[in-house]
Amino acid sequence: MKVAGFDIGGANTDLAIIDFENDEIKEIKTDFEYLPMWSDNNRLGNVLIDLIEKICPLEEIDAVGISMTAELVDAFETKTEGVLDIATTCEKLFECPVAYIGVDKVLSLAELVQNPIEVAAANWIATSQIIAEIEKDCIFVDTGSTTTDIIPIKDGRECAKGRTDFERSATGELVYTGTLRTNLTSFVDSVPLNGNQYRVASELFASTADVYNVLGLISEDDFTCATCDGAGKSKEDSARRISRILCADLDILSKEDILEIADYIHKEQVKQIASGLKDVSDREGLTKVVVTGLGKDILCAEAARLLGLEVKSMGDYYTDDECTVAPAIGTAIMMKNYLK
Repeated sequence: MKVAGFDIGGANTDLAIIDFENDEIKEIKTDFEYLPMWSDNNRLGNVLIDLIEKICPLEEIDAVGISMTAELVDAFETKTEGVLDIATTCEKLFECPVAYIGVDKVLSLAELVQNPIEVAAANWIATSQIIAEIEKDCIFVDTGSTTTDIIPIKDGRECAKGRTDFERSATGELVYTGTLRTNLTSFVDSVPLNGNQYRVASELFASTADVYNVLGLISEDDFTCATCDGAGKSKEDSARRISRILCADLDILSKEDILEIADYIHKEQVKQIASGLKDVSDREGLTKVVVTGLGKDILCAEAARLLGLEVKSMGDYYTDDECTVAPAIGTAIMMKNYLK
């Protein structure tokens, strides 16, 4: 049985196709595509089909599971509108069974229509299914391109206090910061350099992708998002964008200056994630952390170590590519179990 799991995000749509044999995972294949849903949501149907067909013929897929976070993009007036629009697109595409990951269970289309908010931003539920198999009592921290989920697991079951993104923003379980798309000035007010403290320009000049690009912590293939100025993705391009947050340019700042600025910003983002992680760890009494996502090593693990917590990586059990699309893998697994 081949089950496709999609995680439809605001910026990236991820796919995992899992081939199950005798109820066990035989093979996992993954892919993703940058799809800015705030501007190009009309392309979603084509992207879903294209992603599957890069891996196998559409006819080989026996079922499709969907998790989503794209309902929040400002192309939709409400989350309900976003969920229903995405579900409508998915239902038109596939003749095989389709179901949707909710915060409390997997939902059919009929159940989704009755309660659309149940599936809004529920992809962390899918990830928790994988992490609970790795560690029964832990906090999993998943930093993707845009956000960080910080979810407690006890006795092999997630036990998040918040169920929606709105609620989790107040519990430490959602920190809206990521490896690629986060505006640097959303979490940095000023930068120390050469004995001075420089206040930053509150403009969308540079993103976290630029920081990790110049520091050599992400690869060219990892840099999937658009750039703030529409220019290239070389290290020099990223350095130029970073210089602008201090109202400077590369005539004013040296390469060494840029690296010093980037290193400081990296540490500040680690602290931002650690703040949410500390809230959850203190409340739940959990001291073991399992990290995943694109930022698992450069952000999640560093945040856990900053707090003196024990760290384990999903990367010890899955490939880096699989960790990057963990919610899609979890979605496929939950869909297979839903069909039982």
